Amino acid sequence: MENRTVRVISDNIVSPLGLSSGANWQSVYRGRTCLALHEGLWGLPEPFCASLFDRDSIDGECSGAGLPDGLTFFEKTALLSASAAVRESGIDPSSESVIFIISTTKGNVSLLCEPGEYAPGRETLHASARLIAEHFANPNMPVVVSNACISGLCAQIEAMRAIRSGRYDYAVVTGADCLSPFIVSGFQSFKALSPEPCRPFDLGRKGLNLGEAAATLVFAAEECCSDSAKNSWIAAEGAVRNDANHISGPSRTGEGSFRALQYVMEAVVPEELAFVNVHGTATPYNDEMESIALSRAGLSEVPVCGLKGYFGHTLGAAGVLETIISMKAADEGCIPATAGWRENGVSCPVSVSNECRRTEKKTFVKLLSGFGGCNAAMLYRKGGER
Repeated sequence: MENRTVRVISDNIVSPLGLSSGANWQSVYRGRTCLALHEGLWGLPEPFCASLFDRDSIDGECSGAGLPDGLTFFEKTALLSASAAVRESGIDPSSESVIFIISTTKGNVSLLCEPGEYAPGRETLHASARLIAEHFANPNMPVVVSNACISGLCAQIEAMRAIRSGRYDYAVVTGADCLSPFIVSGFQSFKALSPEPCRPFDLGRKGLNLGEAAATLVFAAEECCSDSAKNSWIAAEGAVRNDANHISGPSRTGEGSFRALQYVMEAVVPEELAFVNVHGTATPYNDEMESIALSRAGLSEVPVCGLKGYFGHTLGAAGVLETIISMKAADEGCIPATAGWRENGVSCPVSVSNECRRTEKKTFVKLLSGFGGCNAAMLYRKGGER
């Protein structure tokens, strides 16, 4: 079973930029963002720049989609995305051969302060994961992945391994997070937030922006795919490496990120890559660390792109959302522009551009890093064998 090829058979993104993967990709292609300065929101004393959902609009979408009453806002966005992706995939979500994997960093953490009408325990991540799986009448215990900013890639790697093992034929991976005073004030305490739209890898970068989103990928063993899916994206390889550098600061030598890259690059040569989609938070240390890791891995000449200037940092959704956008971009022969970049501001050379560039290549690496020294990388290629 170890040699099973794992393919992506459907996807969906729900974000302030749109309610489908296609709409979100078109927004990126056209340079559109919903990042804006929010002053006085939630009673926070400091303004912050972020990409936020229109709550009323999401409520209306949930009503139109026939989702059940009593959902938290986090659960609404997750189910909107998962429902659309499952519907597109054509799989039977109630089958024992399907596993649901939920990626989130905070889930319903806001209920700790304002539980409202929700029962005790609803704030736990497993409660939301179970609710999502039960919505699809799935009999399996869902998996929750909550490993800081790399959660979305960890969840994809878990899906790939679960299918390769033969335990499941399909995996539905949904990443979601919504902002709250707790989350925003936490990042403010680090002095990590930029008061303006972020500028990954730029000399004048001032920090990150936060964002809200939900995104879903449906994976399948190749032998379970329809003929039309036999040329879809392959989850070729993935790696998680923790360098345990610091509770919040990345390794100054990019150790964990380099080791994750080194592992996935065993299956490919740099010349095959269309691009590396980086974490690119626009904080001084993250971007510097990633440039060092890329250089150590021999990838300084490979095009690099970051998406935080469009969506902000969407936390547990980031790995899933940014993987989907990377797929859509490569499908159209495009290396996404890195919004906000003007002048290289890291010590090692990186091939960044604020304009879309053309490519004919159909292989890319997705890279993420997070608190606690965690790092992840995943290699995707289009069609063929893994």
